[in-house]
Amino acid sequence: MDLLVTLLPFIAIFAVMYFLMIRPAQKRQKQINEMQAGLQKGDEVVTIGGLTGVVESFDANYMYLKVDEGTTLKFERRALHQVTK
Repeated sequence: MDLLVTLLPFIAIFAVMYFLMIRPAQKRQKQINEMQAGLQKGDEVVTIGGLTGVVESFDANYMYLKVDEGTTLKFERRALHQVTK
């Protein structure tokens, strides 16, 4: 009985941490993975650095954004923050 009373606060703290920290982070990571998987040529995107551009092409690890006429930049796909279309 004493063991249960001793462990109960730790179990409660872990449960609170799971629902307030771990679960939302997993949900956000799932959204990011879906966004990266759905990336298409012609999508207007914003990078984590705040640069906006149109996707010209992409491969497994990189995307190439046209940010201005004649200017194409290479970014890692994980730098994708938002697809604005």
